[in-house]
Amino acid sequence: MKRFMVLFLTAGLFAAVLSGCAKKSQEIRVLLANHPYGELLKTAIPEYEKQSGRRVIVESLQEGQLTQKLTTEFATNSSTVDVFMTRPLQETLLFNKNSWYAPLDAYDFSDYPVNTVDIGRKEGIPYIVPLVTEWQVLYYRKDLFQRAGLAVPVNFAELENAARILNANNIAGFGSRGAGAAAVTQMSSYVYNYGGRYLDGNVAVFDRPEAVEAIRYYGRLLGSYGPQGISSMSWEGLMPVFQAGRLAMWTDASVFYGQIIDPAKTQIPPENIGVAKLPAGPKADSPFIVVSWAMGISGKSKDPAAALEFLTWATSKELALKGMAANITMARNSAWTDPQVQATMNPGLIETQAHAAQNGYPYDRPFMSSVVQARDLIGEVIIESINSRGASPRLPALTAEKAAAVNELLKADGEYGAR
Repeated sequence: MKRFMVLFLTAGLFAAVLSGCAKKSQEIRVLLANHPYGELLKTAIPEYEKQSGRRVIVESLQEGQLTQKLTTEFATNSSTVDVFMTRPLQETLLFNKNSWYAPLDAYDFSDYPVNTVDIGRKEGIPYIVPLVTEWQVLYYRKDLFQRAGLAVPVNFAELENAARILNANNIAGFGSRGAGAAAVTQMSSYVYNYGGRYLDGNVAVFDRPEAVEAIRYYGRLLGSYGPQGISSMSWEGLMPVFQAGRLAMWTDASVFYGQIIDPAKTQIPPENIGVAKLPAGPKADSPFIVVSWAMGISGKSKDPAAALEFLTWATSKELALKGMAANITMARNSAWTDPQVQATMNPGLIETQAHAAQNGYPYDRPFMSSVVQARDLIGEVIIESINSRGASPRLPALTAEKAAAVNELLKADGEYGAR
């Protein structure tokens, strides 16, 4: 009997040790994008493992490969992913439709702009945490404005006037994306500020008069004052023109500021480069502000509690400040009001972020599953407007035709008129 008790207690102790070992070797699987914030997390994860006693299996992929891997694993029900980076504008509709995100009722979203959280909600419940935001800004040459005696434009009329005056001496007065589908995101803010939308209640409405007027204005600016070949340029083509000192103004995403002041890439002294908010339109003052990257928990995670703990750490205020120090435009409000950040960050970026966080619209494209096809269709309208300098008599009929085609895409995906 005594020997049996010894064996029993020994076995119990051995089981307890094994249990403790299992707890310490507990693992979660995390998929990150090859993005500056993904790289920052990778360097910080060893400290998290030390604090939590939990091993983190990390995989880093290019953004397209990340989407493909997640979609394949989730669709085949073979996924062991717990936490992952995600692109809301590309993936939220599909992932929420298939319950591939876990709900995040327990997460504290009080430090985020409401318009950045809303894109990840379904029936009022949040499913993703915003990581990185970008918004539309006006980059401009301070020295050219001073030489011409011009103030920074605050509305569309002043923007067009400045473009006209500065369009001289082999310098284009104004630039923005003109390459069809690529231009859709940048033209979005112009449409919003004319009082229009791409979609309203999941119905295409960019053929309404206010949107058509915005398309005409955008085409007139680019066709009249843009660089040669503007209708085939995306940001990759416009940035070198600006860096070479041959573009007076450029509207695009805030994310490019670090590159355009990089002395290894630009011929313009940083003190001559200004950042201002997109001028207001006739009906609104609402640039896009989009969540370019977010983080979510897999709806198929085997350990949701551990996944939530990691997610909370990976999206913490402390790491957001480290992101800001690395010139990553983080989503948290507190990252932008931090005294150290404000002391070193370009004041124009701080001001434009505050404006966009308060007034911005959270989409820069039609928010729909067939967004690639929709962008191609709208891109045809943009090209027509640029080539005619906004004067094409075909624009109303062409936008009506393309809006009807977008509605057919929405119907095919079961999204038409639905929310």
